[in-house]
Amino acid sequence: MDANYDVIVVGAGHAGCEAAAAAANMGVKTLLVTMNLQTIAQMSCNPAMGGIAKGQIVREIDALGGYSGIVSDNTAIQFKMLNKSKGPAMWSPRVQSDRMRFAELWRLMLEQTPNLDFYQDMVTSLLYDGDRITGVQTSLGIVFNARAVVLTNGTFLNGLIHIGEKQFGGGRAGERAATGITEVLVDLGFETGRMKTGTPPRVDGRSLDFSKMVEQPGDEDPQKFSFSDQTKPLAQQRSCHMSYTSLTVHELLREGFDRSPMFNGAIKSTGPRYCPSIEDKIHRFADKDRHQLFVEPEGWNTVEYYINGFSTSLPEDVQLRALRACTGFEQVKMFRPGYAIEYDYFPPTQLSHSLETKIVSGLFFAGQINGTTGYEEAGAQGLMAGINAALLCREQEPFILRRDEAYIGVLIDDLITKGTKEPYRMFTSRAEFRTLLRQDNADYRLTPKGHDLGLASEARMKRMEQKYASSASFIEFFKTTSVLPEEINPILDRHDSSLAPQSDKLFKFFSRPNISMQDMFDVKAVADYVDAHKLDVEVLEQVEIQVKYSGYIEKEKNNAEKLTRLEGIKIPKNFDYSKLKSLSFEAREKLSSIQPATISQASRISGVSPNDISVLLVFMGR
Repeated sequence: MDANYDVIVVGAGHAGCEAAAAAANMGVKTLLVTMNLQTIAQMSCNPAMGGIAKGQIVREIDALGGYSGIVSDNTAIQFKMLNKSKGPAMWSPRVQSDRMRFAELWRLMLEQTPNLDFYQDMVTSLLYDGDRITGVQTSLGIVFNARAVVLTNGTFLNGLIHIGEKQFGGGRAGERAATGITEVLVDLGFETGRMKTGTPPRVDGRSLDFSKMVEQPGDEDPQKFSFSDQTKPLAQQRSCHMSYTSLTVHELLREGFDRSPMFNGAIKSTGPRYCPSIEDKIHRFADKDRHQLFVEPEGWNTVEYYINGFSTSLPEDVQLRALRACTGFEQVKMFRPGYAIEYDYFPPTQLSHSLETKIVSGLFFAGQINGTTGYEEAGAQGLMAGINAALLCREQEPFILRRDEAYIGVLIDDLITKGTKEPYRMFTSRAEFRTLLRQDNADYRLTPKGHDLGLASEARMKRMEQKYASSASFIEFFKTTSVLPEEINPILDRHDSSLAPQSDKLFKFFSRPNISMQDMFDVKAVADYVDAHKLDVEVLEQVEIQVKYSGYIEKEKNNAEKLTRLEGIKIPKNFDYSKLKSLSFEAREKLSSIQPATISQASRISGVSPNDISVLLVFMGR
């Protein structure tokens, strides 16, 4: 065994896999240490990737050169673009995944990654010299030295599983908890806390009556996550189904409340606000007669199904009785019960934007250790931590994404600036520049950055440049080409839009909200242009968005430029805010704790007022 590495990644969940791949692909010698090599990239909860705002993150990971998009596409069993009834800033891709193939492909891709070694053992201690990390030690007493360490421990740090009144240590069902690391970090001065998450029961699809449920097929024309040509849209898809709970189900669940760790005090930590357990839902929303259940297949060939919406830690007998009262579940057989898990996390205000800790240099945190929830949020943090660990080894400046550049930038800035006391998940509403941060333009925003880092290939760059050159040319065509009233008016009349009294540019008519690209194909010049230039769906979608939302996009760009100016005003490291007596007491306290890197970051801290920012601006101006 080689004892010396540049980067060591601890944990092989979604964050660990992206971190290891990024560091190794950037050319630094990397070691991935995990407790079980057979559970690399395990989908611990739902068998799906993407969703509202999460789909944008997967596309951003892919645009930068990460692996999540490619793995998701190549192991998908269904694709849906969510929120299509809303504007394009809200469109979010999601795939249903084959759980076993997903983990298998991740492992195979990692094994084919140069500069990456693997070792199976539990890391129980961190090694450091003063305030700098120097390596890790495993439960077998083996020491690995490193210049940077990335901790991606998921739910394993002192994990405690709850099923009814039963409690046992574990990081996942069937896997032991990780011990030792929390204690080392606390000794170093880190603040820690506990969080809780949960998962629903898995059931035997052969025992379900799908004829009583509502079928939920994938999109008729499925797309994909990856901007590369390494994946293709699905030719076949598997359907999900939807059922409902009922008042009878709710009563059966309530019968177990006295044995529920949620209500008897056994669980003391905070669970995810936006993905509550079924017992929490019927307790908090007692006026609701029913709740949706999404019945999701776990893969192409398996009979195992995931019951999305029925996350629970109630006793297994209560779970089964309640499930059998749901429509289509009358004869259900349960493969494994749902459970809750409590685990250690470290408030992310202890990190810098690079995800390096402020207390120990060279030590990075990514994923649920930072208080987040979701594969996508974890993968994004892992990618950024892996990149910055590699850059640290090269003695280069960290790679940081701003809030106007990526959802990943919003995610990390929210975590380190505001912190979180409950499992954090991304929403489109968290991004003030979401019109700029659409899923369709993630390649344009981020592929050049990924290419500069050495993660996105030359082929990807050329593909992106060709796509946007084609889009720009087609937009210019709309701006410079006129159309006669007799050709455009039938289209306008069809949509009850005011008719054209004279010839005008195509752009003007296409800009109307009720006129689609499909309508414009009825104009011969447009149809001829598309045929002559062989434009694909991605270009056509890009052009339609750019034309119809040009005003909104321009407005957000102007707002983002104002933000960038504040980002340019740096605050010295370890700045002493106590000497600025004009700051409010709360602002001095919060600013001293967070130690923002820029005026812009300072302005986003809760409790820091516009007046406090003015004081800082005056001082920095001096």
